[in-house]
Amino acid sequence: MGLGGFGMGEMVFIFLIVLLLFGAKRLPEIGSSLGKGIREFKSSVREIEHELKVPDRQIHNSTPPPELASEDEESEEGEPRSLGDSAAGVSDD
Repeated sequence: MGLGGFGMGEMVFIFLIVLLLFGAKRLPEIGSSLGKGIREFKSSVREIEHELKVPDRQIHNSTPPPELASEDEESEEGEPRSLGDSAAGVSDD
């Protein structure tokens, strides 16, 4: 019994083909780089899962900033201007 439906014979055959293609000197390099890539991928997946499960505490604990009224939204008297007045530059004189 092998891995993923591959028997021992198939796994040896695949290993021999890889050995012929890359050579004995390059196999440890390929294995270590493959292992590093898999570890980085797993750690990034764990980090993303952690961010999704744990809400950002800064957003929930902080008070929202005070809303400031801009000059376009209010006139000098403190009354809101209508959209047509502010767009056309018409005053209430």
